Amino acid sequence: MHDHRMTVPPIRLSSSGHSMAKLLFRMRDVPDDEAEEVRELLTQNEIPFFETFAGNWGISMPGLWLVNEQQFDEARALLDEYQEVRSTRVKSQYLKQREQGEIRTFWESFRAEPVRFSVYLGLAALVLFLSLRFFVSI
Repeated sequence: MHDHRMTVPPIRLSSSGHSMAKLLFRMRDVPDDEAEEVRELLTQNEIPFFETFAGNWGISMPGLWLVNEQQFDEARALLDEYQEVRSTRVKSQYLKQREQGEIRTFWESFRAEPVRFSVYLGLAALVLFLSLRFFVSI
């Protein structure tokens, strides 16, 4: 496991006497490889940042924050370009896997494990029934 903390340089205060970090990238539900690539992108371009985590209960907002809000436009442009390239790459990987039959369809999942599939489907139906029985008279 990598330690992604970085030493944050002293923050220069604006003429008004205060400075605030600016959120660049929300990290909730972001794949680990994408988060690592974004960290590397910022580090390679010498844009200081810090990271917040979801916390023990997962209720806080994980994200990457810029130390110097004046670098936001530069960082946003880099991130937008990166996400465009990543989107194209991920879509092409998905299409390639689908063409090679590596992605299971609904029917293939049923055929591979019919008992497990049926149990999960039955549990989903039970939850749906219990959730709706007071609202809909059957």
